[in-house]
Amino acid sequence: MAYPVDPSAVSIGSDSASAFVPQIWAGKLIEKLYKATVFAEIANTDYEGEIKRHGDKVIIRTVPTLTIHDYVKGKGLTYEDPVSAHVELDIDQGKYFAFRVFKVDEMQSDLALMDQWAEDGAEQMRIAIDGDILGSVYADAAAANAGATAGVISGNINLGTSAAPVSVTKETVLDLLVDYGTILDEQNVPETGRYVVLPAWMCGMIKKSDLKDASLAGDGTSILRNGRLGMIDRFTLYCSNNLSVDTGKTNVIFGHKKALTFAAQITDMENIPNPTDFGRYVRSLNVYGFKVIDPNALGHSVVVKG
Repeated sequence: MAYPVDPSAVSIGSDSASAFVPQIWAGKLIEKLYKATVFAEIANTDYEGEIKRHGDKVIIRTVPTLTIHDYVKGKGLTYEDPVSAHVELDIDQGKYFAFRVFKVDEMQSDLALMDQWAEDGAEQMRIAIDGDILGSVYADAAAANAGATAGVISGNINLGTSAAPVSVTKETVLDLLVDYGTILDEQNVPETGRYVVLPAWMCGMIKKSDLKDASLAGDGTSILRNGRLGMIDRFTLYCSNNLSVDTGKTNVIFGHKKALTFAAQITDMENIPNPTDFGRYVRSLNVYGFKVIDPNALGHSVVVKG
C-alpha cells in the first residue's frame, strides 16, 4: 500500500524518491546525458592553496621580465631591481545543491538514492562552473589575440568580431585553426599545452575535413569523458556546448593552460537528519574563483556556421 504524501513535502518535484520504487522503474534509473566539461583541461590550479570560505583570496606572485643588454667590454654593467608584482584571485563565487530523502522512500527502493542524487548534483555543479568560465574568460584575451586585425606581429589575421564574425565551413575550418596557432606563435606561447575549445558544429566540420583521421588521434576514452577530439597543429581540441553564444555567433577560446587559473573547494558536504520527518537532508557547497593571469596566452575568435 502506498503511503499518503503531503504535496508540499515532495522530495524532488514529480521525480520524488517514491518514483524510484522497483515496481515503477524496474530497478533502473534512466541514464542522464551530461554536457562535456573542459575547464579542468584548460585551466591550471597551480595557486589553489588554502580555500576555507566564500571571499578568500589566493595571492599569485608573477615573475618579472628582465632587460637584456648588449655587452661592451670595459663599459660596465647596468643592474636593475626586479619587482615581483602579484595578482589577487578572488574566491568570490559559489554554487550548491540540496535535496532530501524520506526514510520510507529510501527503504522501498533498491537504489542508493542519496548516492545517486549526490553524484548527479556534483556533475551538474561541474557543468554550471564550466559554463561560467567559458562564458566569460574570452573577454580577457589580449587585444592582439582577438578581432579582425589580430596578431601581435602580423596584425592582419581575422579572428572575427561580434559585428563581423568569421564564417566557417569544412573547407576553411583547418585554416582558421592554423591562424589560431600563428597568433600564439607570435606571442611566444609554448607549443606544449595548447588547447582550443570549439562548438559541436565546428567539431563536426573537422571530422568531415581533409584531416578527419588525424583529428581523431586522441584516446577513445577521453573523447567520451571530456570532449577531447585529438590534436591539430599543436592544439588539443575540445568540444563543448558551454561556449558563449550570442544570436548564433560563438565565442571560441584558444590558448595555453598558463593563461587561466582556477581554484575551488567543496567547503561543505553534509548529510543530516530531517528534524521534522524520518529521512535525511543532503547538501553541498562549492566555492571557487577563476582569473586570466596571462592574457597573451589566451585567444578569442567569433565564428558563425557558414
